[in-house]
Amino acid sequence: MGQPLRFGTFMGPLHDPSHNPTLAIHRNLELIDWLDQLGYDEAWIGEHHSNGYETIPSPDIFIAAAAERTKRIKLGTGVVSLPYYHPFIVADRMVFLDHLTRGRMIFGVGPGAFPSDAHMMGLDFSESRVKMAESLDAIIRLLVAEEPVSMQTSWFTMNDGRLNLRPYTYPHFEIAVASAVSPSGPSLAGQKGVSLLSMAGATEAGFESLRSMWSIVQAQADRAGKVVDRANWRVVGFYHLAETEKQARKDVRFGLQALMRFFASGIPFFPVPKDADWSRPDDIIDTLNDTGIAVIGTPDRMADALRRYRDQTGGFGCFLNQNHELANREATRYSYELFMRHVAPEFQNSNTRAIGNIEWIEKQDGRFIQSAASAWEQARLRYEKEEGADVPAPA
Repeated sequence: MGQPLRFGTFMGPLHDPSHNPTLAIHRNLELIDWLDQLGYDEAWIGEHHSNGYETIPSPDIFIAAAAERTKRIKLGTGVVSLPYYHPFIVADRMVFLDHLTRGRMIFGVGPGAFPSDAHMMGLDFSESRVKMAESLDAIIRLLVAEEPVSMQTSWFTMNDGRLNLRPYTYPHFEIAVASAVSPSGPSLAGQKGVSLLSMAGATEAGFESLRSMWSIVQAQADRAGKVVDRANWRVVGFYHLAETEKQARKDVRFGLQALMRFFASGIPFFPVPKDADWSRPDDIIDTLNDTGIAVIGTPDRMADALRRYRDQTGGFGCFLNQNHELANREATRYSYELFMRHVAPEFQNSNTRAIGNIEWIEKQDGRFIQSAASAWEQARLRYEKEEGADVPAPA
C-alpha cells in the first residue's frame, strides 16, 4: 500500500456578492471547524482584494481565528501575495502565526492571481513573478540565518534584518509555492526545495499540465541540490457530492448562476463551461462533469476522478476541494461528509483490514457461527449439570 492521500479544502472563498458578507465569513470558520471534526487534514485560505467574490484579504488573521476553534487540522495561507508586501513584514507575521497555531500553519506563497489587485495598488502585474522569487529568497534567509540579513532589489531594501522570534516549527514551517499552468511555480519550488500547490487541477489545461509538473520540480531541485517530496504536492480540484447525481444537481442550483458570473469575469484556475447555455443549469453541470475532473455527482464518480488525478500526476500528497458554495450550507457540509465517509477510505487505506477480516470470515462457511453455537451449548449443558435446572435452548 502506498502512502495515504491527505484531503482538505481550498477556500478562496467564493461568496455570492449579493449575500450577507459577515455571515459568509463566519460560515467559512464554521465549515473549517466541521472539517476538523470530520478528520480532514488541511484547509487553505486565500488572499484577495478586488474581485468581489473572494472577500478574505488577510489569510493569517483568518487562520488565527480558525486555529482557536479547531484541534488538529493544518491551516495554510492560500496564498500570501508576496509582491504586495515588504518581505520582512511577511516573515515576521508568519513566524508569529506559527507560534499562535503551535505549528499548525503552512506558508503558501504566490505572485498574486488577479491583475485587478495589482492595478488598484499601482503595481505592474507583469513583474509579479520576479518579485515573488526575490521576496521568497529574503523570507527564507530571515527564517534560517543566524546573522542579520541585508538585501537590495529593485523594489525593496532590507538593512540588518533579524526577526524577534525564531519559528515555532524547526527549522521553519512548511512553505509551498502556488502554480497554475505555467512552469514558473514548479520551477521555483524545486529551486528553493519547498512544496508545490497546483491550483488549476479542475481545468482541462491545468489537469493536462499536471503530467509534467513534478518532473520540473525534481529537475530544478536536483540542479540546486535541494530535496523535494511528492508527499508535499497539493492538487486543487472541484466537486460537490450527494447520495445521487439527481440530488447533487438539485443542490448546486442554489449558487450555480452566481458562480458562472464569477467564471465569466475572466477568473483563472476554474472549470469554465465555455459552450454551455448559462440559462440551462443542466447544460452547465454536464459541461463540468464532461471534463471528467470536475464532479457534480456521487462519491463513486469522485473516486473515479481521484484515480484519474493519481494516474495523471504519477502520485501526489494531498487533494484539496475548491470550496465554492454552489450548494447551501447544509448540502455543502454533507458533501464534505460523504467524501470522508465513502471516498477517502480507498485512498487512505483506512478500511482495508476491516474489509479483509469480514471477507475472510465470510469464506469460512459458517464455521465460526458453528463454533459459537457449540460453545453456547456446552455452557448450557454445564450449567444444567451444576445447577440441576433446565435452560431453554434458543429458538
